Amino acid sequence: MTVKTNFSKEKLSEIISKYDLGELKESKPFSSGTVQTNIFFETTKGKFVFRLYENRSKESVLFESHLIQYLNKHNYPCPNVFKNKNEEFVGVFNKKPYVIFEFVEGEHIENPTEDQKRQLIQKVAELQNLTKDFEPFNKEYRWNYNIELCSKLAKQEAKKINTDNSKGKCKWVENELLKLELPKSSPKGICHCDFHFSNVLFKDGKFNALIDFDDANYTFLVFDLVCLISPFTPEFDWNTWKKYKKNDNVFDFGETRKVISEYSKYRPLDNNEKKYLFDVFKLSILFDCIWFFERGDVEDFFEKRKIDYLNSLGRENFYNEIFDYD
Repeated sequence: MTVKTNFSKEKLSEIISKYDLGELKESKPFSSGTVQTNIFFETTKGKFVFRLYENRSKESVLFESHLIQYLNKHNYPCPNVFKNKNEEFVGVFNKKPYVIFEFVEGEHIENPTEDQKRQLIQKVAELQNLTKDFEPFNKEYRWNYNIELCSKLAKQEAKKINTDNSKGKCKWVENELLKLELPKSSPKGICHCDFHFSNVLFKDGKFNALIDFDDANYTFLVFDLVCLISPFTPEFDWNTWKKYKKNDNVFDFGETRKVISEYSKYRPLDNNEKKYLFDVFKLSILFDCIWFFERGDVEDFFEKRKIDYLNSLGRENFYNEIFDYD
């Protein structure tokens, strides 16, 4: 269950009474999710979702609520947020911020059809169209994915773990970050940054909502796109990478070309985005290394192997495989 803070019916009713949402009838925790406390509840006026942020500041949650209001105003499919009787969208319980969301029906699909994949790609592109150059309140309170943040987090992880292996990984991350070329002129905006199937709701086979903007931040607009692509063969993953030799060909750009072609129907990439997609993709892998910093030996681990393969391919060949392929 995704409940880290327990709520009695009386305590939840007390919080709901601060809103014009009716009287509590029933509630139950959600079984999905791993970080925040999420509780479904029904009142005399409808169905809602209560979310207590276990590890976010109020300022960070205000960023999220402002973004969601903006997206709903522009008819983007995501659950809206409710303000309380004091006209506030973010409340505080035991020094932790919380928000009450609209409940949206739908199901999470682990194995989407080709049509559902295309729907998802379209909604990713539409999100970037809406958030290009949009800067919500308190963006500085989010982890905005860039080189500086990746370096900072690597140092923090190395210091926290405090082993020769972690220090070696930190040095490797720092060296790889120095190789990236990410021009300041590259378009930026808000990316969701977590398009996992558990954060997408389909209803009757159709895309119905994108949920959980907990990781949304101000970054390169193509960051969400690189989260949808993988130029590596499907057989090469974190369970199998050790079976491959370092000079093996592990690339298959077929699916990547399909995703980018579909995405470009709704938001064509500019020349900078095409040229430096290679670098943003590498940056996303380096962030993966941060999230799994304790995993693997510094001499050879999954994220390092992926970066090594990409370095051997090079930026120009990466570009040609996607954009100049015949």
